[in-house]
Amino acid sequence: MPEDNIDHVNFDDINAKAISSPLVKHMYTADPAVHVFENKIYIYPSHDINAGEAFDDLGSHFAMKDYHVFSMDHPDGEIADHGMVLHVDDVPWATQQMWDSDCCEKKGKYYLFFSAKDAAGIFRIGVAISDSPKGPFKAQAAAIENSFSIDPCVFKDNNSSYYIYFGGIWGGQLQRWREGKFNGQNHESPTAFLPLNKEAALCAKVAKLSDDLLNFEETPKDVVIKDENGIPIVQGDINRRFFEASWMHVYNGKYYFSYSTGDTHLICYAIGDNPYGPFTYAGVILEPVIGWTTHHSIVEFNSKWYLFYHDSILSKGVTHLRSIKVTELTYDANGFIHTIKPYK
Repeated sequence: MPEDNIDHVNFDDINAKAISSPLVKHMYTADPAVHVFENKIYIYPSHDINAGEAFDDLGSHFAMKDYHVFSMDHPDGEIADHGMVLHVDDVPWATQQMWDSDCCEKKGKYYLFFSAKDAAGIFRIGVAISDSPKGPFKAQAAAIENSFSIDPCVFKDNNSSYYIYFGGIWGGQLQRWREGKFNGQNHESPTAFLPLNKEAALCAKVAKLSDDLLNFEETPKDVVIKDENGIPIVQGDINRRFFEASWMHVYNGKYYFSYSTGDTHLICYAIGDNPYGPFTYAGVILEPVIGWTTHHSIVEFNSKWYLFYHDSILSKGVTHLRSIKVTELTYDANGFIHTIKPYK
């Protein structure tokens, strides 16, 4: 449920109807990226704070400054906070807005990929490295060369290649890169430079990572989502087009690209045959939650699948003060995901 519809919400009532409770209550957490390392569940969320920034469509009020790492022995178990693992002040190139992150492992090292604004106010993607999934992480001196926008998701394929998915429109600035360079000023409307409604929608990006995981091995490609007729989803198809929050997982040999539709508040997915796609739209994973944003990850643990997500019930609907949650995710006999209602 988007924030502009919460004026008359009874939060005690809606909380009673919620299918899950916040995993973390001593701080606000969002955008959970979840992986199984060392037979435990590790969660790499954003850390929401009330920084006093004005609310706007550019996301200025999402003024996060650091990251914490959490772990669980089981989705039904207790959650451990391993503390702050990276702060914006410790990132040489970053100045503000430590947005969504993700983590992967290679040869005993753990790589935290994160989005933040540089000195010019442009979102870039950085990498920080640790010897432990718990952190702390040490940031590289510079952002990934030629990186842009937000919401990195790193996916290790069966052949041990690593791919990074990223991008977000409006405050995520993806629409400003349509000509291959950053266009416009940061104070401009977030809808400037968007395609027309009948034009193909903006796509998330995907690139194979270099062997050291510190650079793009190739120029990022579009993650094309097609409809049932094989036609790319158009910008005006706001219930199906990509907005932000890329995630990739594999189920029964198929590649599932999932994402948020942003201003229509759905988590959707599309299915393809390889990490690059194209992907065919397949349906809705999660219906709208309390709060304006919706963001997720999907992970298998002990032969069951789980959806990690967030909502703003704990903060009584404050859209930039969110809380991560988890619920089981299931598939039908044909591999389609059963749609989840976050409130009964």
